[in-house]
Amino acid sequence: MARHAAATMLSVFAILFIGAQMPAANAASRIKDIADFEGVRENMLVGYGLVVGLNGTGDSLSNSAFTKQSLIGMLERLGVNTRDDTLNTKNVAAVIVTATLPPFSRQGTRIDVSTAALGDAKSLLGGTLLVTPLVGADGEVYAVSQGPVAVSGFTAEGKAGTVTKG
Repeated sequence: MARHAAATMLSVFAILFIGAQMPAANAASRIKDIADFEGVRENMLVGYGLVVGLNGTGDSLSNSAFTKQSLIGMLERLGVNTRDDTLNTKNVAAVIVTATLPPFSRQGTRIDVSTAALGDAKSLLGGTLLVTPLVGADGEVYAVSQGPVAVSGFTAEGKAGTVTKG
């Protein structure tokens, strides 16, 4: 029994001695820098929407059938009968809305979205994006976007003409 205890004690001492001789681990490394959670990633979101309030720079409804269909559908959901009316407006544009949802986002977290015109709109300047659900790759709605569209650019008007950039 004493012989077994001595052998065990010698083994523990040898392990401690060898461990002390090994180089120390880099204490400056943080776990979050060297490890990842499996399945934790950003989620790409996409949606289809309408931007309204454009000053004649939207889609021409004769060239963009999808914009016309979307506008008619939206108006009818709001109770406006458009079946017998001919729509002719250049103040609406169909857009694709994209966003990146960070990992561990909570309900109510605000995220930035980007809009891109689908039709022949000249500019989205001054427009407002109507409620647009944003879906993930699984088809589930993860966010909803709505509000004024910010465009980098400018418009300058004078007696001789108008200049628009962006």
